[in-house]
Amino acid sequence: MKQTALSASTLTGDKVRNPDGDRLGHLEEIVIDLEGGRVAYAVLASGGFLGMGDKYFAIPWDLMTVDTDNKEIVADISKETLENAPGFDKDNWPQTNDRSWVVDVYRYYGREPYWDDTEGTEETQIAGEVEESDREETPV
Repeated sequence: MKQTALSASTLTGDKVRNPDGDRLGHLEEIVIDLEGGRVAYAVLASGGFLGMGDKYFAIPWDLMTVDTDNKEIVADISKETLENAPGFDKDNWPQTNDRSWVVDVYRYYGREPYWDDTEGTEETQIAGEVEESDREETPV
């Protein structure tokens, strides 16, 4: 049976590769959006040797797939995309109290920020409740 949830600490340190098999680095952290209760982004460490000189990259979580069989993460990005991505170092993490930095990261990877997701109905809608504007008109 496929696992549907894991602790973040189970994943940190796992190798990250792309679908072509290129090793991209390892998962350093998973950053949680405290307001929305969702994963804001994953932090990929890449380019260093034994953890020294690593450059960190924020990657939208929806680009990541956890491969539980191989205990690794597959990121749907090319090596070239990562090499040109905006990054940061372990001593200078970005300030995320302003979402503009996170928006820029999502847009770099061609993604809309998850809090802009307008699919479905209103966020606060109670299950089973239908908004008046969502009802289909039925001819009488």
